[in-house]
Amino acid sequence: MLVGKDHMAYQNRVVAADTPPGRAAIRLVLLVDDSKLQRCILAALLTRWGYEVMEAGSAEAALAKCRARMPDLVLSDWMMPGMSGPEFCRAFRELSQDRYAYFILLTAKSNKTEVALGLDSGADDFLTKPLNNDELRARIAAGERILVMQRELTQKNSMISETLTELQRVYESFDKDLVEAKKLQQSLLRERHRKFAQADVTLMLRSSGHVGGDLVGSFPIGNDQLGMFALDVSGHGISSALMTARLAGHLSSTAPDQNLALERQADGTYAARAPKDVIRLLNNLVLNEMQTEHYFTLVFAIADLTSGKVVIAQAGHPHPVVQRADGTTFQVGSGGFPVGLMPGVNFDQFEVELSPGERLLILSDGVTECPNMVGEMLEEAGLEKLMADIRDISGPAYFEALIWELSEFSGMDEFPDDVSGILFEYSGAA
Repeated sequence: MLVGKDHMAYQNRVVAADTPPGRAAIRLVLLVDDSKLQRCILAALLTRWGYEVMEAGSAEAALAKCRARMPDLVLSDWMMPGMSGPEFCRAFRELSQDRYAYFILLTAKSNKTEVALGLDSGADDFLTKPLNNDELRARIAAGERILVMQRELTQKNSMISETLTELQRVYESFDKDLVEAKKLQQSLLRERHRKFAQADVTLMLRSSGHVGGDLVGSFPIGNDQLGMFALDVSGHGISSALMTARLAGHLSSTAPDQNLALERQADGTYAARAPKDVIRLLNNLVLNEMQTEHYFTLVFAIADLTSGKVVIAQAGHPHPVVQRADGTTFQVGSGGFPVGLMPGVNFDQFEVELSPGERLLILSDGVTECPNMVGEMLEEAGLEKLMADIRDISGPAYFEALIWELSEFSGMDEFPDDVSGILFEYSGAA
């Protein structure tokens, strides 16, 4: 409490108060002091500065007022009957967790240990008595700046939280759509295994994400031929998957009139185009009609089920692999140029003769370029060993074994790139 000359000097400084500090964040001030006179003096000063003032004669009464209405600034005496200023500050902080208020302790103590105790209780600042009006104004202005920054931060955090919630909602919706898109893309493989009298053909498509840029397929041509294609669109994700869907329409088994690999004959039947001509038509289609920056690699083959002869055109796709009946393997093809990069490109084709018990394997580069835990790729040598290990397996089980062996090599269940393939197993005439 202030007495005598100290009280007179304090009252004179109150009368000398002038321009109020800014009040963007501080509007309501709570005065807590057991001295009614000091509360009256400070309340007059703060009201003159433009603040709304609440008063409490004890910490307990102050907490009751705070529960009803939270202040922006608290000016609390240190020494009070009952709960002290630091104790009140701790209780106030627990009460005001959602909305931060600036807390200044008023004390005659100047000992550093006592000051540290006050700050540890949760106070933001302290002022020694008797109060100086200019110093009080400066401390309130400092509190104003801190509260402005704190509330701006709170507002921005709230905006970030709302944005993250909205992004999560969008992601969940997007993820749901991608799951459906994956189902649709997988449905492009109408038959993953088909058995003919002279051969079996098995297809595999495994995307690295929800959807991918790989696609494999087959379709019969008359009674004695089978068309097969394996393609890999550049990039990953939705745009690549959309392009595979469009390309699937141009190599469709259910719409022969739209299948670029087929030519309608005068009698209404369909004959096969040469594989190199099919790739040339697709190259022109991509460059002239599809407005896209994507390109793709492709192997297109036509197998004669009666003779075992396979005519193949290769456009940048990994080399097909032939496995003889004794388990030996060798690659065929010369590589070629990808589809959709340059006009006027000439594509070549070659022939492979399969004997009964031999197979043709066409894989995407997601197999040979699959890395292990130290970054080493499987490559062609690793593929040959892998094929040797599973040589006695056939049909759909062959690709299951291949994926298992690839997982063992890479140490991963999910691969960094799409993995797709065609297995053509020739058994000869029935």
